[in-house]
Amino acid sequence: MRRALMDILCCPVCKGDLVLNVEEENVNEILEGELLCSLCEVRYPIHEGIPNLLPQTSRTK
Repeated sequence: MRRALMDILCCPVCKGDLVLNVEEENVNEILEGELLCSLCEVRYPIHEGIPNLLPQTSRTK
């Protein structure tokens, strides 16, 4: 995921701002980490450079 996406991403559940927590990145993109909604506190993982923005209830099915 490129850092520039942070300007346009929002929480799909409540439309709140997302906070980026980076675990691993290279020169071009964030490879591992998570996005945390500052309002509803839903966490969205970033794995192999791809953010999973599905709400938690959709991920558990």
